[in-house]
Amino acid sequence: MPEALPLLPGAPSPHDGTRAVTLGVLGGGQLGRMFVHAAQALGFRTVVLDPDPASPAGLVAHQHLCAAYDDAQALDALARSCDAVTTEFENVPAQSLSRLASSVPVSPSGEAVAVCQHRALEKAHFARSGVPCVPWALIQTDADLASIDETLLPGILKTATLGYDGKGQVRVERLPDLGAAWAALKRVPCVLERRVALQRELSVVIARDRAGRCVHLPLQQNLHRDGILAVTEVPAPDLPDAVAAQALDAAEAVAATLDYVGVLCVEFFLLQDGTLCANEMAPRPHNSGHHSIDACDLSQFDLQVRALTGLPLLPPRLHSPALMLNLLGDLWFAAGGAAPRTPCWDRVAGLPGAHLHLYGKVEPRRGRKMGHLTLTGASAASARALAAEAALLLGISPF
Repeated sequence: MPEALPLLPGAPSPHDGTRAVTLGVLGGGQLGRMFVHAAQALGFRTVVLDPDPASPAGLVAHQHLCAAYDDAQALDALARSCDAVTTEFENVPAQSLSRLASSVPVSPSGEAVAVCQHRALEKAHFARSGVPCVPWALIQTDADLASIDETLLPGILKTATLGYDGKGQVRVERLPDLGAAWAALKRVPCVLERRVALQRELSVVIARDRAGRCVHLPLQQNLHRDGILAVTEVPAPDLPDAVAAQALDAAEAVAATLDYVGVLCVEFFLLQDGTLCANEMAPRPHNSGHHSIDACDLSQFDLQVRALTGLPLLPPRLHSPALMLNLLGDLWFAAGGAAPRTPCWDRVAGLPGAHLHLYGKVEPRRGRKMGHLTLTGASAASARALAAEAALLLGISPF
């Protein structure tokens, strides 16, 4: 369909002159909430489609369509209400994005999201892009299981779809244990990845427009605990220029091969021998890029809005070194009681350079992402010291 781009904030809709330009998002979680905030700051109207009546993004959008992501009537209503649509997480049905794309500009495309939804397709795409990843094998049948190369062990068995934040993963030490691990994952299609000796974990958040132009956030160093991102440090400390350049080139190659439009995060392993391997990618803003709201002049959500609407993509500038601490629901139970207790936000608010973001989720649960805390400083050392102080106040494990 012809795309009436760029879309200008506050202007009459090119499709419906009775309303202003409106942006839609599939998904009502915290990423959608921060996208809505960025879009509204520019002056765009916003619509969220999400089945949860109390979704964080739905609560702040101009309009909330409370329906399933594959509800045909709701998708058509979203298309009528919006001039462009994006997604806030990769597990929305790719077919829903493709349906919307017949009526309004959609980025990223359903085809790109479908690749990111399946680990085997994702790894095959890395290979097409000339980007190495760790040795792996697909297990879908008993024959696949029987033919596994023993050199892939010890490894990690991961469900091919719907796995995130450490869910759907089992560590496997020996070949005889693999069958039981697959059974524990209900014998769904899985990917077995060889465990590798890590030096550190890195991520690149890039934005790509319809003309193929790319910009990126500073490279981020990440620390995961139990499969969930715990800490992001920016800029990545003592990272060799050659490694940074390789990661950026790899991320741009992955995006170009997908003909990607929007914000994309590619996570990397830097191995002990200096090899850089792609781990996975997310077709959306990423937890590791949240620091950009407070530490850069353009956040990853600003870039998402710009890529979607055809506004100019400018390279974000890091004005303050930063550390981002992920705030999980566990903090509400840090005192050991059965009932949740509000963490000491008053003491956190007393730290210079502390930027608290809570996502509006009513019920804290262990392992649930409730918010993040970004600590900025005049230097990397001061930001790290401030983050250590905040972690001590909140009862977060040191890093």
